[in-house]
Amino acid sequence: MSIEDKQRALVEDLMLLPDMEERFSHLIRAGRKFPPLDDSLRTDDHLLPGCMSKLWFCPEYRDGVCHYRMDADAALVKGVASMLCGLYSGEAPETVVSHEPDFLEECGLTLHLSSRRLTGLGSLRGAIKKFALEQIVEA
Repeated sequence: MSIEDKQRALVEDLMLLPDMEERFSHLIRAGRKFPPLDDSLRTDDHLLPGCMSKLWFCPEYRDGVCHYRMDADAALVKGVASMLCGLYSGEAPETVVSHEPDFLEECGLTLHLSSRRLTGLGSLRGAIKKFALEQIVEA
């Protein structure tokens, strides 16, 4: 499945829900399904700066693609972060760098998240992109 197909599926799933409250509930459920990090990875060196709650981020590069794992101590943050990590996991670094997560705006999520949560999402997107760029440079 291409990244465009993954993003389209995210938008379709969220837009089927009648209102933002239902969309947030869907995100929280998605976060609960995302595999939690082992306690050994929930350390300060994996914490993402700029987030309102604690968000741990662990990127990996194997078999020519990026993989992103994360965990958070807030359900909504974990839900939105799981969408971002799920979107970019399994993608080539060039794809990760060039493709922006437009689904967040398309579904109205950016209008209903606090500025601090948006800053945290920007920090996560920045970390995802930075890691992918590092893989391109190393290649």
